[in-house]
Amino acid sequence: MGISVKQAKNISSVLSEGLPYIQKFKGKTIVVKYGGAAMSDHSLKRNFTRDIALMSLVGMKPVIVHGGGPQIGKELKKSGIVSNFNSGLRVTDKPTMAVVKEILGKQINREIVNLIKKSGGNSIGFNHIKPKIIKSSKYIGPDKVDLGLVGKVDRILITELKKALSLDLIPVIAPIGVSKDGSFLNINGDVVAGKVAESLKAEKLILLTDIKGILDDNNQLISKISPGKGTKLIKNNVIRGGMTPKIKAALEAKKNGVKSCHIIDGRLPHAVLLEVLTAEGVGTMIS
Repeated sequence: MGISVKQAKNISSVLSEGLPYIQKFKGKTIVVKYGGAAMSDHSLKRNFTRDIALMSLVGMKPVIVHGGGPQIGKELKKSGIVSNFNSGLRVTDKPTMAVVKEILGKQINREIVNLIKKSGGNSIGFNHIKPKIIKSSKYIGPDKVDLGLVGKVDRILITELKKALSLDLIPVIAPIGVSKDGSFLNINGDVVAGKVAESLKAEKLILLTDIKGILDDNNQLISKISPGKGTKLIKNNVIRGGMTPKIKAALEAKKNGVKSCHIIDGRLPHAVLLEVLTAEGVGTMIS
């Protein structure tokens, strides 16, 4: 049975609308922070890895930084380890860090690399074992609360990343840093994605979330926001909890030369492709 006229029209309009964007972003680096529902729902996961493979196959340079909060939470619960959060960041002691290294650094990292390969893309994992590209130090929050083995990014070593991109490989990065004394530190994935985008002078930073984007006081989506307005929303507590590191990472990346930053709804099938290949995009753009 052939496809209907309506389906054919839909497919051709999507392809023709996408063409200028494929041309515009060919050879350009696009950093995507992957987490939340897009990572735990099976069909969203498959869509995401296929879309990333497609971006690479048409000549874009996607780089993935992944989270793994729910999966880590599940494993901690199984091990009887209690987790606390402060401003969207997980307080991390030694037993928690051991779980983070195993689940985030090994299992999830490997799974994403394999799923991209299954979709026809070439992918390579970057984790705390090798090549240790995230140099970090202990993060001290504004309220001086000790979060344990939680880190901030001091710098990203980009030689290996650039080498991978030049070979048309898709880097998949686990957000675990290494400090000067060789300790491993748990770092928020949005923060790492922002720093990776800055270091690679990326064209776009796309942060996937489990809500439509940045919402105003009336819970309405703000489709475009200036850095000044974003800072104001944090100050006035309109943005709080897990959204805080996202918007801070996006504002910082924008300030440091990343052309555009987007916070989008990862629960939407093909959200990343819609963001990259359509005029409207989805979610909130910081510009």
